[in-house]
Amino acid sequence: MVGLVRDIFQVDQAAVNLIDRNRLWMMAAAGAPRAECRRDDAFCNHTIRSTSPLAIPNMLEDDRFRDSPFVRGDAHMRAYLGVPLTSPEGYNVGALCLLHTAPRPFTTTDADILVRFSELVVSQLEMRLIAQQDELTGTLTRRAFLQRLDGALTSREPFALVVLDLDLFKAINDGFGHPVGDIVLKSTAQMIGGQVRSGDAFGRLGGEEFGLLLAGADSRDAMALADRIRAHVGAQVIAETGRPVTLSLGVAVRTAADDRISMLRRADLALYEAKHDGRNRTVLARAGDAAC
Repeated sequence: MVGLVRDIFQVDQAAVNLIDRNRLWMMAAAGAPRAECRRDDAFCNHTIRSTSPLAIPNMLEDDRFRDSPFVRGDAHMRAYLGVPLTSPEGYNVGALCLLHTAPRPFTTTDADILVRFSELVVSQLEMRLIAQQDELTGTLTRRAFLQRLDGALTSREPFALVVLDLDLFKAINDGFGHPVGDIVLKSTAQMIGGQVRSGDAFGRLGGEEFGLLLAGADSRDAMALADRIRAHVGAQVIAETGRPVTLSLGVAVRTAADDRISMLRRADLALYEAKHDGRNRTVLARAGDAAC
């Protein structure tokens, strides 16, 4: 889409940028490599503060931008047109923008066309979010979680995989009905999610089983966090059942020999051991289990 926009407007660069509290992240780009920068240095930081397009025909003549490192520096940007990417809830989360290394005017028609493209971008983002988010619990889907696991395995950074399973969940469905079972799953996922650190990944692997990816965690860190989650969930009473839910957890710390299958297998074996030993406990997988 950014390639098409760049060709239509005949500019040097087009980009889809998302903005968080401190940084801009270039999620798609044509005419430049994907990059990131400080939010304060980003042209799109001004765009998302409005509901209207922002057009700058010559940045050297605009007090807000003339001293920008992207104007004075090697990027040599001179013209900009950006429109906010507005979520269905009404939040501006980023911008679709055009950048050119020579001054040029942008017409109202140009802005209108770019607004229509921004609506398509938001639609695509929403579709991707739906594909990655479990409808009931709001966690990552199994497919999205496994993609995160694959990504973690391609890096050299340490991490741990935790597989969590609600104990005796079938008895909840049988005793209270599936609608209450869904409430228990959703409530438990929210409890677990509240304990997850920024940068970790949390997903539903299927049924009442969930997975956690703990970035940078060694065995001690992973076991401590997993046991804290187990204790936190076990201390909460589910209003619809009048009793708490307990969890069994298997923890596998990444080894040099691991791939997706071996990590999942080791975590599952540890989870099975936790179930077999009485449930409501956390078990650390042995590295040798990867070869089983």
